[in-house]
Amino acid sequence: MNKEKDTIWMQRALTLAGKGRGYTSPNPMVGCVIISKSGDIIGEGYHRRYGESHAEVEAVKSVKSRSALKGSTVYVTLEPCAHHGKTPPCAEMLADLPLERVVVAMKDPFPEVNGKGISTLKKNSIAVDVGLLENKAKEINEAWLHYVEFGRPFITLKMAQTADGYIAAPNGDSKWISSKDSRTLVHQWRSEQDAVLVGRNTAMTDNPSLTVRLTEGRQPRRVVIDGPFALPENLNLFTDQYEEKTIVLTHNRKKAESSADPMLKMFKQNYFRGEVLIVDEKEGHTDLRQSMQKLGDMGITSLLVEGGKDLSTAFLKAGLVDRLQLFIAPKILGGGTKSIQGLGMNRMEDLVPFREFNWSRVGPDMLLTADL
Repeated sequence: MNKEKDTIWMQRALTLAGKGRGYTSPNPMVGCVIISKSGDIIGEGYHRRYGESHAEVEAVKSVKSRSALKGSTVYVTLEPCAHHGKTPPCAEMLADLPLERVVVAMKDPFPEVNGKGISTLKKNSIAVDVGLLENKAKEINEAWLHYVEFGRPFITLKMAQTADGYIAAPNGDSKWISSKDSRTLVHQWRSEQDAVLVGRNTAMTDNPSLTVRLTEGRQPRRVVIDGPFALPENLNLFTDQYEEKTIVLTHNRKKAESSADPMLKMFKQNYFRGEVLIVDEKEGHTDLRQSMQKLGDMGITSLLVEGGKDLSTAFLKAGLVDRLQLFIAPKILGGGTKSIQGLGMNRMEDLVPFREFNWSRVGPDMLLTADL
């Protein structure tokens, strides 16, 4: 065993895993590297897309011959699966090969795996080492790990404000507070998330498309919270080429279930090919926590919230924000709409500090990334 070489190969596996970002959900990102007994790479692969071959299968398929696997070491970023899902168990596949050793970055917490894959390998006389670069492996799949533990998506709240804390001018104009560089980064984030969410006020005022335009990548699902279930049917979210990716969350059960309602006719008659989720009402608004559980039930593991003042404040008050991404532009407005208001804290001692945070520069803007 050579710790330095083990680290190099596992880092390579982690790099491969990252290539699946945005495409593997609700599965995790996984990378795999196979090193021959003589110390050379003979195979590698990663989980490219949900429903397709897992990383271990891709890596083994890339090896020229089974005989080359004799005495080899497999480096994989997540414990090989031990259950039948979209694909057969990878642990059983590896256990049937003439391997000497498997190095696993982290154990799979998914209940149907959770050590069973490691046990399968050991029962077949394959040495297994667990925990190499575990923190990095957890970091790359933080949204998936959160989803496995809590059953709801990992929620990132994105905001852009002026240096004096405003997100819109007194006349409602908010384009553009942040720079082109910052907006490009947001489009990259969209491509990496399972879904992006706005409230009905943003939908009405800005008529956003919530598409990935300034970079390449997968188009996420689009979620709009429309408590009254009264948004006009001609919005981009309901009419463009991605309308089937739109999800409407509403608490107006009576209106949503009424076949006589024009809005429902739009949904029922397939003018709109998206989905409507009905949740409970809570204090006059759509129940956010139940909404997030409903999205989790749909396999949405990560969510980017691009809300205005009311929606951002509501998510923070509900304790549903896992990460804050706050762009601060070098501009002063002097009036208008504040980014956050009404969290219910009246004393300095009520403040809750961020668990972790860091600052970075994006073009002329400063970006605060904070974990709550």
